[in-house]
Amino acid sequence: MTPWGTLSADEMNVLQTVFWSTGASRLLLAERLAYSKTKANSVIASLLDQGLLEETGLQGSTGGRRPETVQLNGKLGVLVGADLGATSLDVAIMDPGLNVLARHSEAADVRSGPGVVLARVRQLMRQLLVQCDKTPRQVIGIGIGVPGPVDFASGQLVNPPLMPHWDSFSIRDYLREDYTAPVFVDNDVNLMALGELWRLQRSLSNFLVIKVGTGIGCGIVCHGEVYRGANGSAGDVGHICVDVNGPRCHCGNLGCIEIMAGGPAIARMGMEAAACGESALLAECLQGNGVITPMDVAQASRNGDAAANRIIQHAGNLIGQMLASVVNFFNPSHVFIGGGVTRTGPLFLASVRQSVYQRSLALSTRHLEIQYTPLAEQGGLVGAGVLAMQETLKSRGRLP
Repeated sequence: MTPWGTLSADEMNVLQTVFWSTGASRLLLAERLAYSKTKANSVIASLLDQGLLEETGLQGSTGGRRPETVQLNGKLGVLVGADLGATSLDVAIMDPGLNVLARHSEAADVRSGPGVVLARVRQLMRQLLVQCDKTPRQVIGIGIGVPGPVDFASGQLVNPPLMPHWDSFSIRDYLREDYTAPVFVDNDVNLMALGELWRLQRSLSNFLVIKVGTGIGCGIVCHGEVYRGANGSAGDVGHICVDVNGPRCHCGNLGCIEIMAGGPAIARMGMEAAACGESALLAECLQGNGVITPMDVAQASRNGDAAANRIIQHAGNLIGQMLASVVNFFNPSHVFIGGGVTRTGPLFLASVRQSVYQRSLALSTRHLEIQYTPLAEQGGLVGAGVLAMQETLKSRGRLP
């Protein structure tokens, strides 16, 4: 068992800084922690002796002695990350530095309930551990993202619109049947924000991550930390109204951005365009497959279909309309857009940008950058690993 509980505050600070730096030299650690070189070397030496850190060689030098790099010891154990979307699941085994050792992705439907979905997740965890020649006792932390509002303290979903059978279900208790490691559960978009924060090594302090898929959500990074609000529902922007006369959303209200511009809405508009004869490409797709998906609309748009372009632009404009209010309120430096919508190409992004810049205050957008997430579809899984490692270190390995 990893001796987190016996470590000093300085040792824990060094471990956390090494993790967020994805490896660092002694000099860099001393600078980031405001330690003297002597103190930093002493703490690092202790962690090396305990097998919690390992040296990884020399960095490049601009003159003088080349600095040695230290990182979390790969022998500490492994992390398990699971990113559950409304229509997919992604499970991976990672080392403490978040290098993926084994991974599996497949289609799934969260509406089938926690019993079915989590049984499959648990099965995949076991299979991937065997694939890596690891055992459940070598797991040091588990991070799971779900597409709904989560009470972070309890790790339970609360009235999730897309997951009606998951309300108050304890994912932690379910997985504790197999694992003694702590289990942490969060909203899937918060995990995407954590993933980007780790990729950036906390170099940005205030930014947003917007996920556009079956649902629409927002991860908020404020002063270098993911902001969850009083009860864990911060960033639930999918239920901001953009049309009081719009269709009824899963939440019961009218005209929410999620029902107006999410993946199903894009597919619905594509079906209407095909049925009305507005798009020969989409009509051909409908005839061949019997259904139109958001990716069909995206492909038609990339092929220059005018009706598909209008649909993509309309969805982007509506999301930009919602996002402009959030930008005015929060004033982020960056907005990263992820989810399945990233496969639609540049037209969607351009439409979002145009709408935001037109509707937001000049000061809010003076230095604002809006782009697709660099981590793309790996963001949620990377974030699950970050959640597992970060919270395990914070809790010193104690079960939440």
